[in-house]
Amino acid sequence: MNSFLNEELARAQMAERLGEAQQLRVASRMARARRLSRKAERAAQQARLALARAL
Repeated sequence: MNSFLNEELARAQMAERLGEAQQLRVASRMARARRLSRKAERAAQQARLALARAL
């Protein structure tokens, strides 16, 4: 019975760690997407400025 409880505890802890890892991956992807979005917005702004100067 005792080894069964230890096994269940280990399984629960492993599931918790997997969940934490998944959350970190999602947060990392969101942060990367925000950075890329800001970079694209800056590039678009630069292009608009260059176009305005050319006119």
